[in-house]
Amino acid sequence: MIYALLADALVVAHFAYMAFVVGGLLAIFLGGFRGWAWVRNLWLRLAHLGAIVVVALEACFGILCPLTRWEYELRVLAGQYGEEGTFVGRLVRRLLFYDFPPWVFTAAYVAFALAVLATLYFVPPKTNRSVRGDGLRSKV
Repeated sequence: MIYALLADALVVAHFAYMAFVVGGLLAIFLGGFRGWAWVRNLWLRLAHLGAIVVVALEACFGILCPLTRWEYELRVLAGQYGEEGTFVGRLVRRLLFYDFPPWVFTAAYVAFALAVLATLYFVPPKTNRSVRGDGLRSKV
């Protein structure tokens, strides 16, 4: 039972990673348009870029995502195969995984990485140390 719960937790973490990448891109463009200072935080932007670059490189080199591999191994340890698991685990898995040829995903990940890279030009991060991570200026 514990392996199945760990596998489901891993699927939720995988979904959170994907939500950070996709939602981050949307937030950066929207925040740039709306003047949200937090979307210009350099560390946030580097983490966001790094997250999608890792995914794109894995796809380009045919490396299976470690989160997917670990989830599969936990499912095997739990005696589960395929679509087994809790309701939440199955639901999140359906949101994450689609049946397309690998080249489609590689092209999508690389295009998405290029879009995130473009945000550095169109909504440049601020490197000024007087801007705090919450978007407020300090009195320094």
